[in-house]
Amino acid sequence: MPVNLLRIGCSFRAVLHPNWQLTNRQPCFKAVKCSSRWMSVSFPKEDTWFNHIKLGTLGKERELICCARRINSNRSFCAGTVALNCWNCKEPLEKTPAFFCLSCKVVQPSDEGTSYFKIMNCDCTFALDTQKLQKRYLQLQRSLHPDNFSQRSVREREYSEHQSALVNKAYKTLLKPLSRGLYMLELKGVTIEDGTDSGTDSEFLMELMEINEALDEAQTPEEASKIGQNTKEKLSDLTAEIDAALRKGELQAAKALLAQMKYFANIEEKVKKKLSEFM
Repeated sequence: MPVNLLRIGCSFRAVLHPNWQLTNRQPCFKAVKCSSRWMSVSFPKEDTWFNHIKLGTLGKERELICCARRINSNRSFCAGTVALNCWNCKEPLEKTPAFFCLSCKVVQPSDEGTSYFKIMNCDCTFALDTQKLQKRYLQLQRSLHPDNFSQRSVREREYSEHQSALVNKAYKTLLKPLSRGLYMLELKGVTIEDGTDSGTDSEFLMELMEINEALDEAQTPEEASKIGQNTKEKLSDLTAEIDAALRKGELQAAKALLAQMKYFANIEEKVKKKLSEFM
């Protein structure tokens, strides 16, 4: 039966030191349950390289099974395996992320560390299929909505609420190009700080100022709509440029383009507000 495993490996130096003795192996096996975000696993200090290892639990109340081998060396090889089991029936969870146990059908705890792309079953690409994204969202919400679990246990109701909230967050993040691009950069360790114009071209800032002034002075819906149309075209061009930069792995270029997109997205919202004033 397939089991999703998280493997933890330590440096294996025996290849460089063939004379090391790999005798007197004493396997140890320990199964524990963890209800917090982190679990600690301790090994005997002697003959082990890492005598204390922290493992992030992929959700609450999941059964974790850890294995370790002691090897007679200060620079030993050790390996751990974490198997994710259903909190209810203890059967292995065959999918990641696991929304439901395939054996007993109960909802599983959410995993905040799972990529939004994986949750929504989408390719990790800037130019993703939004129709597929919406279809996946509706499918998950139909099955995970808390109303479906009103007659279930307190634990299942809590898990369904967390799962549903996580799906909502993933969907909203990936739906729009700006938040999607920022999230992709975040996955790569790149962030754009709010409220900073450092590194922004002065000519570009002047262009934004002129657009904002024109919008403030717009006297008719047609004038505001024209600004809105120009903004949409600019956002479309930026979307194509950001996609190209991310495909090439040019993260700093993508970051600069996304910073521009933030400004134009802000103008787009101002246009909507301006048009509402004419109604």
